[in-house]
Amino acid sequence: MTGTVFAGHHQPLEVWMSCAYLMALNVSNRQIANELDLSVSDVHDMTTLLRQTVANNYEPQKLSGTVECDEAYIVAGHRGSPEAIEDNGRQARRRRLKGSPGRGTLAKDKPPIIGMTQRNGDIVIHMVSDVKKETIEPIIRSCVLPGSTIYTDEYVIYNELEEWGYVHKTVNHGLREYARDEDGDGFFEIHVNTAEGSWSLLRSWLRPHRGISQKRLPIYLRFFEFVHNTRRRGKSLLSSLMSVLLG
Repeated sequence: MTGTVFAGHHQPLEVWMSCAYLMALNVSNRQIANELDLSVSDVHDMTTLLRQTVANNYEPQKLSGTVECDEAYIVAGHRGSPEAIEDNGRQARRRRLKGSPGRGTLAKDKPPIIGMTQRNGDIVIHMVSDVKKETIEPIIRSCVLPGSTIYTDEYVIYNELEEWGYVHKTVNHGLREYARDEDGDGFFEIHVNTAEGSWSLLRSWLRPHRGISQKRLPIYLRFFEFVHNTRRRGKSLLSSLMSVLLG
């Protein structure tokens, strides 16, 4: 354990292994605590450390070829951070956090998530402060190789993709166009259905972890990204997880 993420903690290694295994199965902290006969606060500290280590050590490959790009909005406030609530200029909520209607921002407790999905490949997900061209440009440039073909909807933030060095094709959701066959081969290749499907997977993944704060959301996103891209589940995922945790 010396020199690893597990060093300096009172829990024995077998408990850490069991916790990591259950976390990889997307079990909630409360259920992990029940399974391992630990306090919820101890499990929270353990899983936070493990997720943060994965977020620090895991570096996804750059996407290339055909990539779908889309944005989503996840409701997340400042749970456990009263100073952040005060800085936001509002009273603490006494009811379930719902976020503001429409496109979200960090200030509206509805942080935007930008996602890039390579067809038959990996995904990359980032929480951003807002959905503006100047915000997403450096993220797309850092995650997608130049010359790749990027499919999006017609949201204006993507209008300059060709100027950034990409081939850009769009579908017009406003006109109820969800896939288009541009070359007439009978295959409707222009769509963002794969990216939208990843949002469904992400929301299902986050559902057991009720009340994730904005501060913690990025490490949950990176852990989801790691699990998705590893394409392993259960015991077969544990070896990959250990490799990332041990750096």
